Amino acid sequence: MPTLAWLRDHPAHAAPLAEWLYRQFPYEFAEQPLAEWQAEFAAGQHNGEWEMLIALDGDVLLGSAGLARDDLPQRAELGPWLACVYVRPEARGQGLAERLIEHICATARTRGYPRLYLHTHDRADYYAKRGWTLLEQFQAWGAVQHLMSRDL
Repeated sequence: MPTLAWLRDHPAHAAPLAEWLYRQFPYEFAEQPLAEWQAEFAAGQHNGEWEMLIALDGDVLLGSAGLARDDLPQRAELGPWLACVYVRPEARGQGLAERLIEHICATARTRGYPRLYLHTHDRADYYAKRGWTLLEQFQAWGAVQHLMSRDL
């Protein structure tokens, strides 16, 4: 079974994971060069901006989920956020994303946060089945986005 760990304790995975996210969510990085995002992402592991939980099979990176201070510039008053949920295609279908998400929720709850937020353009049904509530839909990055929250 894959283990979960904080990326700050495995810094060698920061640049590859940042690249995965950059490629998976290109609409969010359209105006930012990859190298700049990788530097920002790596720094975020230590300054509280982006705390990433990763799934590892030995030393092989399988996926991630993040606890982000801010993940939607249009809604800066909200937070914290569940962000950057991603599992490699070959590791999908085994409940890994759910384990990562639940660990992020438990971490946020332990820190005293009453709720988490997320935005997605294509996984609203997935999150709704797991206790997330749709707050609103909005247009961004050329697609309908779903703003959701989950009480902790």
